[in-house]
Amino acid sequence: MRELWVIIKPSLSRGEKDNLIREASKVSTTLVVEPEDIELARALSGRMVASRGGEPDILMVETIEDLVRAKENGRTVCFTLTVKKREDEEAITEASESSADYVMARFKDWKVIPLENLIAKVHGKSKLLTVASDVEESRLALETLEIGTDGIVVDIPDIEEINRIYEVMRRVKTRPAEIEEAERIELKTAEVVELKPIGSGARVCIDTCDLMREGEGLLVGCQSSGLFLVEAEVHKTPFVAPRPFRVNAGPVALYTLTPGGKTKYLSELKVGDEVLIVDREGRSRPATICRVKIEWRPLLLIEADCDGRRIKTVAQNAETIRLMTEDGSISVKELSRGDKVLVRLEEEGGRHFGTLVKEERVIEV
Repeated sequence: MRELWVIIKPSLSRGEKDNLIREASKVSTTLVVEPEDIELARALSGRMVASRGGEPDILMVETIEDLVRAKENGRTVCFTLTVKKREDEEAITEASESSADYVMARFKDWKVIPLENLIAKVHGKSKLLTVASDVEESRLALETLEIGTDGIVVDIPDIEEINRIYEVMRRVKTRPAEIEEAERIELKTAEVVELKPIGSGARVCIDTCDLMREGEGLLVGCQSSGLFLVEAEVHKTPFVAPRPFRVNAGPVALYTLTPGGKTKYLSELKVGDEVLIVDREGRSRPATICRVKIEWRPLLLIEADCDGRRIKTVAQNAETIRLMTEDGSISVKELSRGDKVLVRLEEEGGRHFGTLVKEERVIEV
């Protein structure tokens, strides 16, 4: 995960400082303090400490001259500057080329374009940090140019918002290494045992603000404890162009897995919500919905056995809807009894507004 720095402002009372240091140390990598608070931060947190003076782990400087001097003395250095004009961008770039370990940018009026410029110029030379005061600013910084910044510096004493920013940082996975190292969802093979056309119904297409690749899709199903991996519309056909942003997920009453291990009914999803894209290896990443389209179409009931349990889903009965297999995918129109498909099987239990309650007894058939 990328780095999370928290600023401990000198204006806080001693009690407020103590509390913020203790709470922030649970999620942060580094605390930014005044020189007189370095030892306090070390004693209460056990985290790295950054400061503009004294003997911190990371020395913060504002001029190239101080940067060069500190590096000559073997210090770990963070060059920090508020970006107000193009010359400030150039100064940060120069600092990264002068061996700064970190460069920290605070933005005023213009935030996105200067950040894009800095990511393009600094990435791979120094760790780029940007100051943020809420979740939205943090997410923007982490996802800009897809590469994003190497970390967030939080400039508020609100521990609840700091925790929310931390959760966003845990979920944002835009870099290849992050996607590869992400905790994987365990998928199993289930054997198809029953196929039955069931007439027409309201089915949902989920259009995301992302592009999915072959082997990626959404987990959906009739039971929250048994979800089928439905592939996105990534395949070229003689009659329909690929729509790699879309998963034809099934009827409105189906469950789908969302970030954080929660489930939602397809009927609940709306523009701006997040769904969880999953590939056949179990790698997952969040994606934002840009359209939910409900249309009435012929449907197909699919039942499968996995580890002695019967699980079910319903899909539109059409060639473009494909269930994932271990080595590819198969159209529901070609599906036969005995075929093996990928599913997510979970301990049985209840769901309270999407959150698993293992001890609750629920029967879903």
